[in-house]
Amino acid sequence: MGGPGLWRRVVRSVANSRRRGGSRNAVRASDSILWPQRQRILSGIESHGYVVRSSIVWYSSSSSRVEPLGKGGKQDDRSSASWIKSFPPSLQPFACLARLDKPIGTWLLAWPCFWSIALAAPAGSLPDLKMLALFGTGAILLRGAGCTVNDLLDRDIDGKVDRTKLRPIASGALSPAQGVGFLGCQLLLGLGILLQLNDFSRILGASSLLLVGTYPLMKRWTFWPQAYLGLTFNWGALLGWSAIQGSLNPAVVLPLYLSGICWTLVYDTIYAHQDKEDDLKVGVKSTALRFGDHTCLWLTGFSAASVSFLALAGYNTGIGWPFYGGVLGTACHLAWQLQTLDISNSDDCNRKFGSNKWLGAIVFGGIVLGKLQ
Repeated sequence: MGGPGLWRRVVRSVANSRRRGGSRNAVRASDSILWPQRQRILSGIESHGYVVRSSIVWYSSSSSRVEPLGKGGKQDDRSSASWIKSFPPSLQPFACLARLDKPIGTWLLAWPCFWSIALAAPAGSLPDLKMLALFGTGAILLRGAGCTVNDLLDRDIDGKVDRTKLRPIASGALSPAQGVGFLGCQLLLGLGILLQLNDFSRILGASSLLLVGTYPLMKRWTFWPQAYLGLTFNWGALLGWSAIQGSLNPAVVLPLYLSGICWTLVYDTIYAHQDKEDDLKVGVKSTALRFGDHTCLWLTGFSAASVSFLALAGYNTGIGWPFYGGVLGTACHLAWQLQTLDISNSDDCNRKFGSNKWLGAIVFGGIVLGKLQ
């Protein structure tokens, strides 16, 4: 635990700050005291209601929640969801590493899978519920694995970015070796899901790992990492169809895949505007930096392309008219996002990004109703 002297100094600092500043305080401890021994004292401090992140001790006396503070001493709205605190303390960093506290990424990965499964259903039928469950579980595992890879490769960069400096590996809550071990577990579980599919889909699904493993490097090489993310996140548009049909129908899955890629370019560019100042400092690239003040113009083009490709995919399946109501709803949602977007306001960017889970639901609902019509 770093010795009784260290423990007493940490607890005394927190106690003194509580008397001075109220029930919830952030206490900055000396880097020379905490940084070298952070790993050894972390578990003991967390078990007493304290947590060390980037040489800061946070304490919550009113509950067991640990709430990091953002810029200017304000609470970081990207802190862990409270339900994560119901996990055993030793598992909480792993849950955060897999982003279980931030399910939006899982939804964005799952929706193209669900769209494809629904489009592949016979006319007059609901989508295969077993496949929806398998792909939903797979989305949780694969998204978590992707986040683990990302955090391992970006641990030095993440520590320099305000939004990401509290991630488990960047902050020191988990070591890189622990991250690699956790990644192995995630991939093993993902393999179990993949083996439930037909042989063609197993090969197609396994081929996506190349995209998953290389995506985190793209921001170092190109201003278009969001396009590469689109290739990765929308692989399910191909895989969902093949899981039902046993093969691919290019006339359907390629427009659907391209629609998803264009959609990803929209929502992830909005997301990237939150970090553009930090990205400039650390030297990484994004479409937010590439588009700059012309972002809305670029995203309008990608939105139009996404809606057009989506309509084409449905048309090529001979789907019923309710599907096109979903297409119209999708177009309206995208128009609302871009019409009201403030790229200089990170909170607004975060809200618009998160709203895309509902856009995915609109598309899915339109497909299901179109199939039933």
